[in-house]
Amino acid sequence: MQIYGDLGSGNCLKVKYIADATGTPYVWHDVRARSGGTKTPEFLALNPGGEMPVVVLDDGRPLAQSNAILRYLARGSRFIPQDAYEAAKVDEWLFWEQYSHEPTVAVARARVHYDKVAIADLDPALMARANKALDRLEQTLTGKTFLVGDTISIADIALMPYTRTAPEGGLDLTGRRALLRWIAACEQELGLPSQQSTAGE
Repeated sequence: MQIYGDLGSGNCLKVKYIADATGTPYVWHDVRARSGGTKTPEFLALNPGGEMPVVVLDDGRPLAQSNAILRYLARGSRFIPQDAYEAAKVDEWLFWEQYSHEPTVAVARARVHYDKVAIADLDPALMARANKALDRLEQTLTGKTFLVGDTISIADIALMPYTRTAPEGGLDLTGRRALLRWIAACEQELGLPSQQSTAGE
């Protein structure tokens, strides 16, 4: 499998994490965000939407959209619950992540990381929505280790990368104890180095 993405992107990291966790062999093709690499004819032939990540399966078929790729690579694995209701709850989180979390938490980070906007100058309305999304995660994870059921799922893998780097966008995780415990649990499950110091501890 070929993966086209940027390791600075949470959406691309999701795909790397699930590929690594499921033992799926792949070749990583680095496409820098905002470099114009997603607008070339070659890339647009894979994804006419011009967005990362994109994977090309071994049979040559391309697949775009990070959460669709997550679901594809996780099929039949421990990362999608066998119980139909719990599997639907995973999907519920995947839709929420793209509608309410990524457009706020990730955008705040992008404004600082890519656009070089000072944290103090970020749109207060954007920050309020981002904090609301993080508060929902904190509330859900209080008393729980993972978002759905008792084990890690693609719901956690979808939401963890941008949550983990939220402080880079001026979002404070220090007081969100359940969220920090969840990040640490996901890191342990996925074999990632701890970034709790970055997350506010």
